[in-house]
Amino acid sequence: MIAIVGLISPFFGLIALGFGAGRIVRHPVEGLTWLNVFIIYIALPALFFQLLAKTPVGKLASPGFVTATTIATFVIFAAGFAFAMIRSRGDVPAATVQGLASAYGNIGYMGPGLALVALGPEAAVPVALIFCFDNTLHFVMAPLMMALGGDRRGTVLQIAGGVLVRIFTHPFIIATIVGVTAAIFHVVLPDPVDRFLQLLANAAAPCALFAMGVTLALRPLKRVPPELSFIVPLKLVVHPLAVWLMLGLFGSFDPVWVQSAMLLASLPTATNVFVIAQQYGVWVERASASVLVTTVLSVGTVTLLLYLIASGAIPADPFP
Repeated sequence: MIAIVGLISPFFGLIALGFGAGRIVRHPVEGLTWLNVFIIYIALPALFFQLLAKTPVGKLASPGFVTATTIATFVIFAAGFAFAMIRSRGDVPAATVQGLASAYGNIGYMGPGLALVALGPEAAVPVALIFCFDNTLHFVMAPLMMALGGDRRGTVLQIAGGVLVRIFTHPFIIATIVGVTAAIFHVVLPDPVDRFLQLLANAAAPCALFAMGVTLALRPLKRVPPELSFIVPLKLVVHPLAVWLMLGLFGSFDPVWVQSAMLLASLPTATNVFVIAQQYGVWVERASASVLVTTVLSVGTVTLLLYLIASGAIPADPFP
C-alpha cells in the first residue's frame, strides 16, 4: 500500500498544489485561459499522438473492448439520470447534468498520466480508445437529453451537426486520428520533431493537474448537494465495477487493458461537467461541488483500487 501511495501521491499532490496556489494567490479564473489552451490544444494532443503513433496497428482494433467500456459508462449515466429524475420529479436538464456527473470521469486531465505511471506504457492504447469513445458518448448525450428536456437550441439537423463538429474538432480526438494514421503508415518523425513532441507530452500531466487544482480552488464549496449521495458511489465505486463486469461479459482481454479501463472509470467527475452545466444554465453550483467532492474522495478510492489491482485481489476476468 505504501508503494501505491508513493506512486500516485505526486498526481494528487499537483492538484493540491494548484488548489493551494488558487487559494493563496487570488487571481480570477480567467487567468487560467492560456494555460488551458496549452493543455487542451497542444500538450495533451501531443501526448496522445506520441502514444498512438508508435503503437502496433493490430493493438488498435478492439471493437469488443470499446463496446464493453462504452456500454458500462452509458449504464452508469442512465442510472444517475434515473435517480436524478426521481428526486427532481422529471427535471430532464438537471438530471442530465447529474447523470454526467455520475459517469463522466476526468479521463483527459488525470487519465493518461496516472495510467502510464501506474500500469506502464501498455496502458496507452486502452486509455486513448476509452477517451475517444467515452467523450463521443458524452458529446452526444448532453445536447440530446437537453433537447428532449426542452432546450432545443436549433433543429434536429443543427443539433446533430453540432454534435459531429464537437466530436471531430476536439483536439484530443484529432490527435488520436492522426496518431492512428501515423501508426498505420509507419510514419517515423525526424528526431528533433520527435523530441519536441515528447517535451510537450511530458508537460501535459503536470500542467493539467495543477490547472485542475486552481480551478477547484476558485469554485469554493458552499454546501454539499444531497444528490452526491448517489453520484459519489456511482462515479467512484460502481462505475469501475460495471466496467470490470462488462469486460468480463464481452470476452478475455489483456489484464493491463482491463486495469486501465477500471482505473479510468474510477476517476472523479470531470470539470467538463461543470462547463456543460454552465453552458445550459442548469445545476451549476452543484456540478462544481460534484467535481470537488469526488476529486477529494478519489484520493482514497483510486489508491485502494490500485492496491487491489497490484495485490492481485481483482483478477482480469471476473468470470474465469
